Formats: sequence, C-alpha cells, structure tokens
Amino acid sequence: MADNKLKPLLVVEDNPGIQKQLKWAFEGYQVSIAGDRESAIQKVQASDFPVVTLDLGLPPDPANASEGLAVLTGILEIKPYTKVIVVTGNDDRKNALEAVSLGAYDFYQKPIDPDVLGLIVDRAYQYYQLEAENRRLSDAETGSPLDGVVGASNSILGACRLVEKVGPSEVTTLILGESGTGKELFAHALHDLSPRKGKPFIALNCAAIPENLLESELFGYEKGAFTGAVKQTRGKIEAATGGTLFLDEIGDMPMSLQAKMLRFLQERVIERLGGRDVIEVDVRIVCATHRDLQQRIKQGEFREDLFFRISEIVIEVPALRERANDKLLLAQTFLQKFSEQNKRKFRGFTEQARAAIDSYGWPGNVRELENRVKRAVVLAEGSKIAITDLGFDDNSEGSESLDLRLAREQVERTMIQRALAIHDNNVTHAAAALGISRPSLYKLVKKLDMPDLGVE
Repeated sequence: MADNKLKPLLVVEDNPGIQKQLKWAFEGYQVSIAGDRESAIQKVQASDFPVVTLDLGLPPDPANASEGLAVLTGILEIKPYTKVIVVTGNDDRKNALEAVSLGAYDFYQKPIDPDVLGLIVDRAYQYYQLEAENRRLSDAETGSPLDGVVGASNSILGACRLVEKVGPSEVTTLILGESGTGKELFAHALHDLSPRKGKPFIALNCAAIPENLLESELFGYEKGAFTGAVKQTRGKIEAATGGTLFLDEIGDMPMSLQAKMLRFLQERVIERLGGRDVIEVDVRIVCATHRDLQQRIKQGEFREDLFFRISEIVIEVPALRERANDKLLLAQTFLQKFSEQNKRKFRGFTEQARAAIDSYGWPGNVRELENRVKRAVVLAEGSKIAITDLGFDDNSEGSESLDLRLAREQVERTMIQRALAIHDNNVTHAAAALGISRPSLYKLVKKLDMPDLGVE
C-alpha cells in the first residue's frame, strides 16, 4: 500500500525506458505514469496532481509537439493551478517557450538528469503550496464575487454589471470570449451571486475530454455499462445537483451528444449510461465558449435549438487588446501578487517593459499576461521588471515609438494614400474627401516627403 505522506506526481512520457527511470527517481513522491493524451487527461480528472512533468513528443505524432501542447492545454483547463514542467529536446526551445506562454510552469531540456529535474519538481511543488495557501486566505476574506476581475475599461465594467444583474436569477447563461479572457471567473461570480452559493459548482471542459468519455463524464454510468465500468458512477450533472454546472467550451461538444444535452435542458432529467431510470436534476447551467456558435450552426456543427436553450442571457467578456488601459493595470496587479507570493520586491516595470505590455496584442489574453508576469517575477535579477524578463526581445514589441508627431504624420500619410487610391489619384477629389483644399494637400505631400502628385 502506498505511503499516504508521499506527494502525488504525474509523469506524462511515452518512452518505457524513461518511464522506468523517472518512476523511481523522485524521492518523496508517489509517481503515476501516463503514456498519451487520453490517459493523462483521465488521471488529471480523477486525482489532484500539484505537479506534472510532460514530454511534448507524444503519440500519435511523437516527432512534433502538437500532442504535448494539447495535453498541456487540457490539464490547465481542468486544473488551472497545476504546475506543468515540459520536457523537450535540445533543439526544441521554440516549442518549450510556446508551452510556457500557454501556462507551463517551467521547461527542462533532455537528456534528463533526475537530480536536476527533481530540484525543479520540488520548487514547483513548493510554489503550488504557496499559491494554495494564498487562495485559502483570499477565500476566507469577505468581498464581492467580482473582486477578482481587474479593470477600469467600459467593456469589462459593462460585463461585470451584467453579471451582477443576472447572478441572482436562474436563467441559463452563455459566456462568450476568447481563450484566456477569464470566462470561468465570471461563471464563478454568477454562482456566488445566486441563491445557490455554498452548493456545488462543477466545471467541465467539453474540449479537454475525448469524445468517447464525455458522455459518461456528463451523465454518469451504471455498473457494466461498458468495459471498465466496475461500479455505478454519478456524472457531473448529478454532482452539481442544487448548485451550478459550468460547461466550458460547449462549442466543441460533439454533435452526437448535443441532442441528449438538449433533452436534459428541456426536461431537467437524465439517464445514466447503461441505465433505464429517469433521474430528476435541479441545477443551474452556465456555458462558455470561444467559438463563433452562429458560424458553427451554419456549418452544421452546432444545433440551433441547443444554442437558443443555452443563450437565454449572453455575457461577452472582451479580449485584453480591447480593454484600453487595463493591460498595465493588470500587469501591476499580477506583479504585486506574485512578488508577495515569492517574497521578492520590485520597483515596477522599466519604461521599455511598460511600452511592450501596452503595445503587444496579447493573443492569449489575461492568462498570457499573468503567466508572463509570473515568469518575470521568478527570473528577474534587477530592481525592475525588464522587457527581456517578460520574454520579449529588446527590439520587439516594446520598441514602438510613442512620439506624437511621428504618429500623427503616419496617420496623415496613410489617409492621403487611401484617398488617392479610392479616387484613382484625382487630387481634387482626394482633397475634397480629406476635407482640405488642393494646395493644402500638395503642401502635406511635400511635408511628408511623399511622391510628387504631378499635375492633373
């Protein structure tokens, strides 16, 4: 029987030799092994693993990192606080950095030295415990369910106001937004503002679970329903009875399952796989997706009747690039949070780092910004967070000029070029479209050092 004092560690690795090597390499850990995406996701769903080591080259495509990155995304969707350490080849730094941007805690390059990897795992475990304690203390404090949403832009404040109105009701709510915008945070707020607060909040990511497992995860199953069903098991819907069921990435739900989900939403009853009993369920449904559901309906990939059932109220969470000055506000908030957790002190960001944060598009949204600041707090050596600490190059995103005169000239140049193109280089018509005289247009072209307009 395993020692209950051993710390759980999941190793995702398809090489039997390395599996055996790592199985016994970590003193003080109870090591579990997964050799592919499906088994890794199953183990993460079934147990809590504070730390996971993940080889990016997994079957069915071990030569590339796509499967490993998919596992990383799936793990963090299910257990977002898990510390995932990706293991890569010596020539695979690009994929390692991509993994970190997706939320990996750290990366380690082969060949594997168990002692060195063990130190990284120990540090990750300590960091996980520190965060868990911080969350426990935060949960103990009184405050609004929306206190975790940081921002001052009209778009994010509008979403927060809608949550406050909808929260106390029982309406089925659909939260729309790109990956990393914080949709689950809004779902939690809806639950905590409702009379169901204190009852179960059960989250299930429809994209992170293989199609053949998703139905049993949702509806449960009876003993003997399929190979491996050794006992009766309740699904997520039953587990959420009295509370809220959050279906994340519902836009990725297989068509084969959507009809059964529609029936549940209409009648609020379910049947377990392999069972015949009809079970009534009292649960509030909150859904989220980054998909364009209208487009998926047109493509025949999502049922229109299901869409109408889940979208009684729609809340749109804006992308970070659409949130005006919130990027720097969020960065400062994360800097303070992670500095306190790591017992480090910084005097803010350098000017170049602030410019990079402000000008970067943040395709990974708030999650990407949070991960970059977290990484910077751990790795930075100066008194301020520099642009390179954030993973940017010195001459990349932060190099954009803030010179107002140059910006104005660039806008003028662009508008003149557009007006001339639209009006087939007719100076008179272009000037009229720009709201200036012909002589003024000639003067602007000369001032901006643009090609001579010639004579009409």
